[in-house]
Amino acid sequence: MKVYVDQDLCIGCGACIDTAPELFDYNDEDLAQAIVDVVPEDQEDLAQEAIDSCPTEAIKEK
Repeated sequence: MKVYVDQDLCIGCGACIDTAPELFDYNDEDLAQAIVDVVPEDQEDLAQEAIDSCPTEAIKEK
């Protein structure tokens, strides 16, 4: 599983970072970004939870 954050949709609320800090972090513009190329299998549920909890649907699966 691969994920990315659409920077045009992200509002920097931090919901994904709170849910999966091993997968997401803030970039220099205080917007979320994925910090892994491939989500480890044991963290795919967290990635899906982050996707589902994003209020602007900015997190996408590649």
